[in-house]
Amino acid sequence: MATEITISMMRESLYSAVVCDALDSLGLRNQSPRVALTPYSGESLLVGRCMTTLWTDMYHEVANPYELELRAVDNCQPDDVMVCAAHGSMHSALWGELLSTASRNTGCVGAVVDGAVRDIAKIREMAFPVFARGTSPYDSQNRQRVIEFGIPVEIAGVRFCPGDLVFADIDGIVVVPHDVESEAIQRAWDKAHQENQVRDAIQAGMRATAAYQQFGIL
Repeated sequence: MATEITISMMRESLYSAVVCDALDSLGLRNQSPRVALTPYSGESLLVGRCMTTLWTDMYHEVANPYELELRAVDNCQPDDVMVCAAHGSMHSALWGELLSTASRNTGCVGAVVDGAVRDIAKIREMAFPVFARGTSPYDSQNRQRVIEFGIPVEIAGVRFCPGDLVFADIDGIVVVPHDVESEAIQRAWDKAHQENQVRDAIQAGMRATAAYQQFGIL
C-alpha cells in the first residue's frame, strides 16, 4: 500500500518545477501562469489549498467595500492559500499586512496575488509568504473589491479551483487540479527522488549524456 504524501511531506521534498513536470506527463501542459508573480515575502516553497477570490476595479464609493474580502479571509481553513484573481490590475494594493495577519490566524499559509500588494516590510517580518505582480502604496478602498469568493478563477488563462493544490516558489506558481492530484503528486514525488540519484551520479563524475541514458531524467 502506497504511503500517503502529506502537505508537510510535499513542503520538504517537492518544488514547483517537478510538479509542473508531473502534470506535463499527464497531458496537463497549462497549469502555471506565464506571468511574473514575484515572491515578495518568502522564497521557500509555499504549498496549500486554494481559497479563491475574484476582484474587480472600481471607480466609485460603496458602503462596504471590504465586505467580501473579509468574509473570504474569515472562511480560510488551515493550509489554505489565498488566491486573488485581479487580472493583473495595479489599480491599488489589494493585499497587505492586516489581511496577512488575519489570514494567518485562520491557518492560511500564504497568498498568491494577481495584482499589487503593500506593507512588504511588515509582511516580511511576519514571514508570511506573498507572491504578487508588483507593489503599490494605494489602499484598495473604493478602488478594488472582491465580487465573489470560493469559485473557479483564472490567472493568465490558468484555472484555480477551490481546494486545488497550489505550489509557489521562486520559479513560479503551479496548480494541481483535484481530479489528478493523487497521480500528479505521486509522479512528482518519484521524479524528485530520482533527480537526487541523477545529481549524485553527475557529481560523482558521470557525463550528462550517460546519466540521461541511464536514468531517463533531465
